[in-house]
Amino acid sequence: MVSELIGKYIWLIQTLSASGERGLTLRDISDKYERRYDQPYSRRTFNNHRLAIAEIFGIDIVCDRGTNRYSIPYSDEVMDNDKSVGWLVNTFTVSNLLTLGKERLSGRVSVEDVPSGQIYLTSIMQAMEDGRELEIEYGKYNSPQTDTLHIQPFAVKEHERRWYLVAYCRERAIKDGTVVPNNDMSAWRVYGLDRIVSLKEMDKTFKMPRGFDVDALFHDSFGIFFPKEGQKSETVRLKATDEEARYLRDLPLHRSQKEEGPAEGGGRIFRLRLIPDENLLMEFCRLAGRVEVLEPESVRSAVRSMLEKGLDNYR
Repeated sequence: MVSELIGKYIWLIQTLSASGERGLTLRDISDKYERRYDQPYSRRTFNNHRLAIAEIFGIDIVCDRGTNRYSIPYSDEVMDNDKSVGWLVNTFTVSNLLTLGKERLSGRVSVEDVPSGQIYLTSIMQAMEDGRELEIEYGKYNSPQTDTLHIQPFAVKEHERRWYLVAYCRERAIKDGTVVPNNDMSAWRVYGLDRIVSLKEMDKTFKMPRGFDVDALFHDSFGIFFPKEGQKSETVRLKATDEEARYLRDLPLHRSQKEEGPAEGGGRIFRLRLIPDENLLMEFCRLAGRVEVLEPESVRSAVRSMLEKGLDNYR
């Protein structure tokens, strides 16, 4: 099975990464492989895996001819500099460990249930690679009906345990009576994969907008809301309790987060530079009691209004 083979690639990457710069001999690797998979590991199979890892993940496994030891040069930097590779390796590693320990650690491992939208992830990414349009049946939270949409899949993005698809939608591409091209952001939409009811690949092909980069698209956003026409980033300052500040240092709210210093009366001041979209306001509400928005007043008022509306439900 393909998933089993990918799992072996991941195992080899992890094993050599853990060995550091000194690396391992082929005998060391074979012994570990046999203990893990209960089958022999020939030099030919190992070399096939090396070539596949270089092609799929862009990770080179090199051999020091003086010691005949294999290693991944600068393995920490390799993983850090490619978030998608790091995510993939970690995801497969955790999945494999959970599967391996299911019987041995029964009742001792707990994971959260993740919405099932990832069942479409492979098909979407294949369509992205082939440049083919998709037809999807999509259900919205605010309606019991589903919409049939014809889309060009540009990118996928993970946020808070859910996968999202960024796409150009033909049904949303009508502007002033004409169909806008796929480089016009007014026809771009974000779809939650867990709300896709069905998906079908079409024969129609498309070309990506020039210079498209999903990370750049969401650079000033929080979560999965990308900028609308006229929206600009703002400086948001907030005060966090000393305890919450430690969490924010370990897991920043946004890539722009900076710590200014201590706050008068206790706590710490942080600064963000981003578009204060609905996702960000909801996050501030979630952190109420631990984080206070100081400025701008528009964001502070919006959070206050949302909190007061929620409090009304309990009066």
